[in-house]
Amino acid sequence: MSEKQLVVFRLGQEEYAIDILGVKEIIKYPKTVKLPNTPDFVEGIVNYRDSVIPILDLNRRFKLGGKETGDSTRVIIVNIGGTGDRQVGFMVDQVEEVLRLKTECIQEPPETVSRGMDRQYIRGVGKLEGRLIIILDIERVLSDKEKADLQEIS
Repeated sequence: MSEKQLVVFRLGQEEYAIDILGVKEIIKYPKTVKLPNTPDFVEGIVNYRDSVIPILDLNRRFKLGGKETGDSTRVIIVNIGGTGDRQVGFMVDQVEEVLRLKTECIQEPPETVSRGMDRQYIRGVGKLEGRLIIILDIERVLSDKEKADLQEIS
């Protein structure tokens, strides 16, 4: 019986998760430097451990509406691109927990997904004690072109 270890977070009222193996660190929301001519979901850049990394607002990326930052706002630093040398920060409303979920509790994403989120971003839907947790594929949150553009920023 295998299981996945996930970092569970909130965007609005919904719970989302990403595989913990892709997570480098979770930090409090830092002040960002805004950049001109970037997509609206790019919150800005920060100096993180002597590296410049872009911060992406997942609420805006998934067209879930904007939300003001608060005390519970967190940035999940992740490695993208498989090599681990490209890092981005995903801004979320709140990080809830690290959770172990049996693989048989994870279903394929539904054909129709509400709130305008593209199905391509979703790896599966986890069911746990009456909760539905949308499991994201961090490699697909950004297109190859967007990844290349962000690499130029950092």
